[in-house]
Amino acid sequence: MGLSMAHAQITNDITHDEAFKVLLAAKKNAEASEVLANIAVVDAGANLKAFIRMDESFLGSIDVAIKKAKTARYFNIDTGELGELTQPGGIIYNIEHSNDGLITFPGGIPIKNKEGKIIGAIGVSGGTIEQDRAIAIDGATAIIE
Repeated sequence: MGLSMAHAQITNDITHDEAFKVLLAAKKNAEASEVLANIAVVDAGANLKAFIRMDESFLGSIDVAIKKAKTARYFNIDTGELGELTQPGGIIYNIEHSNDGLITFPGGIPIKNKEGKIIGAIGVSGGTIEQDRAIAIDGATAIIE
C-alpha cells in the first residue's frame, strides 16, 4: 500500500474546511443570541475536529460541549431526543454512564452532508438548552445551505 493510501480520508468524514464553517456559523448565532458558548465539532469517528471557547464562557462547558458532540455522533441523534429515552423508566435509562460519560440533554446535533450522510456532529454548551440546541442546529446545517 502506498503512502497516499495509508493516509486516505474516509469519504463520509467532515473536512477541516467544513468543520470550521460549522463552527463559525454556530459562533455567529451564539454572538447574535448573546450566549457565551463552547462549541465542539467532531468527525465521523467522534474525534474532536474543531473547537472554540468564547471569551468568558464557562470552563465546565468545555467538557459538556465535547461530550454533546460525541454523544450525538455515537447514536446519530439530537442529544435532546436521546434524553427523552434515558429518563427513569425509559428504554435506555442510565446509558449516559457509558462511553466515559454521555450528555443526554439538548445541544448536540449530528452533521450531515448534502447527500444526507452523517459526517460528524456539533456540541454546544453555555446557554439554556434551547439556546444550545438552536446554535447547534445553525452550525450543523451551515454546510448544506
